[in-house]
Amino acid sequence: MPLSTQSQADIDQYILIASLDNARNLSNILKAISFRDHAIFNATQNGLKVTVEDSKCLQANAFIQADIFQEYIIKEDAVGFQVNLTVLLDCLTIFGGSTVPGVCTALRMCYNGYGYPLTLFLEEGGVVTVCKINTQESEEPIDFDFCSTNVTNKVILQSDSLKEAFSELDMTSEVLQITMSPSHPYFRLSTFGNSGNAHYDYPKDSDMMELFQCTKIQTNRYKMSLLKPSTKALALSCKVSVRTDSRGFLSLQYLVRNDDGQICFVEYYCCPDEEVEEE
Repeated sequence: MPLSTQSQADIDQYILIASLDNARNLSNILKAISFRDHAIFNATQNGLKVTVEDSKCLQANAFIQADIFQEYIIKEDAVGFQVNLTVLLDCLTIFGGSTVPGVCTALRMCYNGYGYPLTLFLEEGGVVTVCKINTQESEEPIDFDFCSTNVTNKVILQSDSLKEAFSELDMTSEVLQITMSPSHPYFRLSTFGNSGNAHYDYPKDSDMMELFQCTKIQTNRYKMSLLKPSTKALALSCKVSVRTDSRGFLSLQYLVRNDDGQICFVEYYCCPDEEVEEE
């Protein structure tokens, strides 16, 4: 492969190198969080964490573990930068993002440190394209202070059941109301749209429910406009964990399998909508 012909001197200059035989394994997971132009990249020995935020109310994180990559070299404890996600996705799919079996775009992603661009070497069918994307100093992501010790309720669902719910609920509603309870209705999604109120209930012993841990009755509302970006991750996922903490903050963690069957995670944090009065 032409990418492998890069000289050792070329490789040595970078503080971060991440290579994939199939660039779709990165582009698909990044599409799941692409609702704003800019993304914060944080690389550690464990892998890449990519963060996108919206007005301090919504945060999405994509986690790509180091062992997903065929080559992953990091020469510092942590490497961080900010990059235009829209441009990055355009570059990753520069060969058209082919889904033809056996035809893959190989990727080597390199970063030289503060002030340098993110360099992508993309190869398909012997043709190599080099893209250099300007980077900025990374901002500190918002700390939603969502920790497992404060989680009051948690359910794990098969994603198909949540997709079905979203297809049946009224998306003209400004909010999605989530009720979690140790007793009936257990786990309920509610909307209040143009066609009236709608509820979608999940019994705790449903085949679609893999885990049900609820310690108290909790009803919170979330702006639908904030939750809609997470449907991109839902479409790619096979399971979703829904958690709420004592403040009503929502965590949606999606388990996503890539083209090679490896597992990545996408997590959305959303703050509750406190302006809506109870019905």
